[in-house]
Amino acid sequence: MWAPINRRFFLGSMLAGAGTMSEWGPCAAAELDLPPGVIVGHVEPSEDIFAYIERVAGRFDPALYLRLLGAANEFKEGDAIVGVSAADETARLAARQLLANTPLSAIDLHAPHRDELCEFVRSGLDPAALGPLAQATLGELKAFLLAAAEAEIHQISPGLSSDVIGCLVKLMSNAELTQLGANIFNALPGSQIGARGYLGARVQPNSPTDNVDDIRWQVFDAFAYAVGDVLLGTNPVSSEPASVLAVEQTLQEVLLTFGIDHLLPHCVLSHIDVQAQVEEQQPGSTELWFQSIAGTDAANATFDVSVDKMVEYARQRRGRFGLYFETGQGADFTNGHAHGFDMVLHESRKYGLTRQLARQVAIARGTDWDTQRSWVHVNDVAGFIGPEVFRTREQLVRCCLEDIVMGKLHGLTIGLDVCSTLHMDVTLDDLDWCLEQVAPACPAYLMALPTKIDPMLGYLTTGYQDHVRLREQFGFRVNDGMWQFFQELGVIDAAGQPTKHFGDPAWVYLQFCRRQGDGRSDAEILAAGKRTLQEIDGRGVFIAKGFGKRPSQLAPQLRYKIEHIYQDSKRCLWVEWNEDFIAQIPQRVVLQTTSEGRLDYILRPTGGEQLLSSSLEQLGQLRQQQAEQYNVQIVVSEGLNALAVMDEGQLQPLLRKLRSELAAAGYRLAPETIVVKSGRVRAGYRIGQSLFAGIAGERNLIHIIGERPGSGHHTLSAYLTTATGEQWQTTGAIDHNITKVVSGIATTALAPEQAAVDIRRVLTS
Repeated sequence: MWAPINRRFFLGSMLAGAGTMSEWGPCAAAELDLPPGVIVGHVEPSEDIFAYIERVAGRFDPALYLRLLGAANEFKEGDAIVGVSAADETARLAARQLLANTPLSAIDLHAPHRDELCEFVRSGLDPAALGPLAQATLGELKAFLLAAAEAEIHQISPGLSSDVIGCLVKLMSNAELTQLGANIFNALPGSQIGARGYLGARVQPNSPTDNVDDIRWQVFDAFAYAVGDVLLGTNPVSSEPASVLAVEQTLQEVLLTFGIDHLLPHCVLSHIDVQAQVEEQQPGSTELWFQSIAGTDAANATFDVSVDKMVEYARQRRGRFGLYFETGQGADFTNGHAHGFDMVLHESRKYGLTRQLARQVAIARGTDWDTQRSWVHVNDVAGFIGPEVFRTREQLVRCCLEDIVMGKLHGLTIGLDVCSTLHMDVTLDDLDWCLEQVAPACPAYLMALPTKIDPMLGYLTTGYQDHVRLREQFGFRVNDGMWQFFQELGVIDAAGQPTKHFGDPAWVYLQFCRRQGDGRSDAEILAAGKRTLQEIDGRGVFIAKGFGKRPSQLAPQLRYKIEHIYQDSKRCLWVEWNEDFIAQIPQRVVLQTTSEGRLDYILRPTGGEQLLSSSLEQLGQLRQQQAEQYNVQIVVSEGLNALAVMDEGQLQPLLRKLRSELAAAGYRLAPETIVVKSGRVRAGYRIGQSLFAGIAGERNLIHIIGERPGSGHHTLSAYLTTATGEQWQTTGAIDHNITKVVSGIATTALAPEQAAVDIRRVLTS
């Protein structure tokens, strides 16, 4: 299955599950060699950040300004890598003191980064809404917000810029962020999603092969636990329009059959261009439109979107359901677009972009967004990237609290994907703790999967029964219309208590069939459901059934399976290339990146993107040897899952079939297979540049890499980049935005031989 690169796919190339020390390796506990932190000298009483810069530098110094803004943040590895993290707690407190003394107006005069996105975000501000606070300092704004009533906060929020909001949260403790988050609510229109006392669920029924039975039954499973009131949203393996349409129609069929399509939208999280194409081909097949967004023009270009493109799409959204965005701290700098400022400010700009696009949707619908909101919401996917952004459960909680408050101050309905990857120091139990810390700040919703493990993306997030537990613990409710549906479905009673059908997806399937007019007996339908469940289980996609001692606990047998996958994920992550295996690859050329061992590879992604000088010399020799004869080069890296590459029946059958398919299609395929040790996807771009730069015509690079050890499958992905010799030669022209991926390749998912056919089809399309 193939897809254009989007945030989850590309950041998913770093994915695993969560974990600490194990027999397989030291995980992220070891120290990372980070740049020196920002030192802040003596601060005069009442001195603001600009007066301090003038005093110590003799003039305004933009670079120092960005470092001081970053130094006010709680420590995160991502800020440290960019070089804007405080050297120590003393420096951090001093930076916060300077920031607290700084007027809001001064912050607005000094944008950390000016681009089209910045101007678009600022164009929607209403300075008059601030009233007397227009002359306030950040410290005074903080005091006001912590003492104000919700209505007062809503009154001033249209005047708060993204930069001011991003600076404000730096001054707050976790307790203050929680207090403020629990005092601001922005409900979606016609619902209680995002309202006080409610916690919604975005059902994510992913399949490693886009199998519609996998997807449909995960939705039945959600409804069996009375979960799912925000969105049925599937991350596709394939973004071919026909495949996206099939998944869209599967989700839509469930909603229409149960008569709840007016309550709950569906969405396939392909690139927004593909969603628009599907809607054009089959009007009415799509509902809510999705897109990953970033905080700068350059970072958004990585996702192949721009402000103009997103405004154009926003103005097409005239129905009840508008747009859905995903963001997350760290996505910008990991894609090479930090621009010297910190992750919190990047994230705040994303919410500013969302706010402005929500206004565009309102304009298209003929309403005023500030008084009559459109159905636009944002999901903060916190923890998805890994330890180069932040490594501990405490940092994950801090990120979630910051983002909740920033989203709400922008007037947005904001949900969370409180998630982790294998190479973060976050365990399965730690995620439970994180949810309990974050829930009192009242996010609008959380993710929801049958278990904590996503079967396609291979990361850890919120399971259905986590929602049941949080409802028990905090008294949260489900959107009223959906709660009534769950009662009618018979999984909960009139008092909201579980019935004998609670946690039984086969019961939901039976009701689905009955509503479709299925004339079979109950026994026949349930038997057919049982057979389908066995097939789904055989594909490694978990469906939760029943519960443990309490309805909020996984059934013991399923909990055991999850723990087993967790341990296998750790093994996948830490196993390295076997030299005997490499020796079996015909006509191999072995290269090495600058990563210094497995731990360095995991904690310092950029090392896996650059080649040693000796390897670059090898490539120069290979280019001379090939003499411009070939237009396809195959590269293989172990990535984060060496076992996926080395498991029997995976790489070698894929290579044999792929070479046969490409030769039959008329491609001139280089006979050498380039093998990269400690390689990441961008290492392939470096190889293509060395081999193809300046050569006439199009040249193709196919990079096969081990990925997603947390999925329960040992999967490969093939990243396909096609560009002219001129593009390969141009700095910055080759990146994720022109790359497609065929993913989920494994004997237990997308068969290697079939994957070879798919790769050939993508190249020739």
